[in-house]
Amino acid sequence: MRFRNLTRRLDIGANSYLFESGKHRVLVDAGMDPKETGLKALPDMGPLPHRAANAILVSHAHHDHIGALPVAQRAHPDTDVFMTEPTGEVGTAMLHNSVNVMTSQREEKAITEYPLFTHRELDENRARYVYRDLDRPFELPDTDITASFHDAGHIIGSAGITIRQNGGTLFYTGDVNFEPQTIARAADFPVDGIDVLVIETTRGNYQRPADYSRKAEKERLAALIRETHEANGSVLIPVFALGKTQEVMLMMHELHEEGLIPEMPLHIGGLGTKITVLYDHYTDRTRRNYAGFRLLEDVEMLVPPRRKKGPARRHIEYEPRAIYALSSGMMTEGTTSNQFAARFIDNARNAVAFVGYTDVETPGYRLRNARPGEKIRLAPDQHEVPVNARVASFDLSAHASREAIAEYVEKVRPKKVLMVHGEPPAQDWFAARFAETLGRETEVIRPEPHMAIDLW
Repeated sequence: MRFRNLTRRLDIGANSYLFESGKHRVLVDAGMDPKETGLKALPDMGPLPHRAANAILVSHAHHDHIGALPVAQRAHPDTDVFMTEPTGEVGTAMLHNSVNVMTSQREEKAITEYPLFTHRELDENRARYVYRDLDRPFELPDTDITASFHDAGHIIGSAGITIRQNGGTLFYTGDVNFEPQTIARAADFPVDGIDVLVIETTRGNYQRPADYSRKAEKERLAALIRETHEANGSVLIPVFALGKTQEVMLMMHELHEEGLIPEMPLHIGGLGTKITVLYDHYTDRTRRNYAGFRLLEDVEMLVPPRRKKGPARRHIEYEPRAIYALSSGMMTEGTTSNQFAARFIDNARNAVAFVGYTDVETPGYRLRNARPGEKIRLAPDQHEVPVNARVASFDLSAHASREAIAEYVEKVRPKKVLMVHGEPPAQDWFAARFAETLGRETEVIRPEPHMAIDLW
């Protein structure tokens, strides 16, 4: 079995990996780089000839893992795509939204190759989707390879992937969380009999305080909300439409039920609402906390999202003493959170609470690291705005801590560890840790783009 990294560089971006055994080829994930546009955002699938993939496996429906799937399917039209059912259904909604975004960017940014795929193409592609349950091995077509999915605890439908062939066993973590979130339970991964681990290294460069607890972070967020409410201001929480929106909705409900925050209207919008409908659809059919709880019906704080009238995006109106959980989490240009923030952050009564990752090249990162009173521009077509609002960050990531991932690797003790989905400094930390804890027993590898690595 041979591994090739199809990403264009070593960082968090267009995740895609190729596994080869003789004439058999399996593609795992096909994402788009959120920091790039056009064809540069795609993985480099040069080592995978057209119509040569025997199967495509998808770990979860975040854009950086599924965004290029339609392009991959166009190159391999007769290939089945295996994933969990929630990933397929949520991923479909995400990809249709991607068409809309690319169509707008074609006009606004003159990106002539957009859209890279169409709504009709997505509908036709679904004929090749094959859904598989967690923890049930299945054979990949026309190969001697078997695979299985295991709950990754990251978002709805997310899965680590076991691949077995010729007596060897590989496990790909995908994006994982080993701690329970408000809505998602902790990952449930295999430990025994794994020869090769392919691990995410997203948070390798972040050291948590020694006294960290998720409960304390939620209580700290609740304190910010209470203080902002007392000041007659509102709180903006930039969120990803998939995963973080639903996490924050349930968290606000929980904090209110515990008496930690006052009665305040909670606003969500756009794609986040569509994804929440699917979270509610699978509430009794997925491994999660609050089984049977329907976010759109049972979160009493929630202001029912308005139906969009006409093609233009509706502006969300500001009101004092409200909570706005708006996408995107990185406040990307053109998104609801970005446009709302431009009308929000100059008010000293308000607060912005970041609860997830922001890339250094995004408007969210600029706001997160701005000095009080500093003027920043959130988009090229906007005026500079002074940051008078209080800005705070909270460690409520859907990714595992570096220590939790390292402890999992050390429990498995594989022959090889391949580090992906992380910046070089993040991978430096893992390499140094494993040199001490695993020594020469485990070979630790950083797969360069297209590097061929023999696994067994």
